[in-house]
Amino acid sequence: MQKDNPIPTRLKEARKKAGITQKELGIRIGMEQSSASGRMNHYEKGRHTPDIGTLRRMADELGVPLNYFFCESELSAELACVIDRMSDEEKAALIATLGRDGES
Repeated sequence: MQKDNPIPTRLKEARKKAGITQKELGIRIGMEQSSASGRMNHYEKGRHTPDIGTLRRMADELGVPLNYFFCESELSAELACVIDRMSDEEKAALIATLGRDGES
């Protein structure tokens, strides 16, 4: 069974949370003003999938990590954002803690 592409849902959620329009996001990441809204609409509807470079620019503009777009659940998406905001030291401590919990 094939799972749905999570990118359209994540993109729309992050854009709405940022409080910007499809056109505005498109322009901010370098699209032509005349086609920005239409292209972003196609991405959010799942008609087209943006390439990795476009996704990276969207992630940077929307303040989310790139892997956020690939999360299939809300909890995973939220966790990706929380981890992205952590310092390297906090990430290392989290990995150490989780590693210990998994040991027998």
